[in-house]
Amino acid sequence: MAMQAEEIERLIKAALPDAQIEIRDLAGDGDHYSATVISAAFKGKTRVQQHQIVYAALKEQMGGVLHALALQTSAPA
Repeated sequence: MAMQAEEIERLIKAALPDAQIEIRDLAGDGDHYSATVISAAFKGKTRVQQHQIVYAALKEQMGGVLHALALQTSAPA
């Protein structure tokens, strides 16, 4: 069962309402995505901490319905 990009965005937005999000389906299969997430919540956080915030927002979807997510995160300039 594939996951839609809109659902990924909805879950991230629920945790990071200010986030600017760009999601790309890398393989066209709904399983492998890349996401760029920009949020003020990332300010002062390490890259690992930023990614942990996004993974927490996706809850049990990671590794299940959502097989792979290449992440790029940053705080706004």
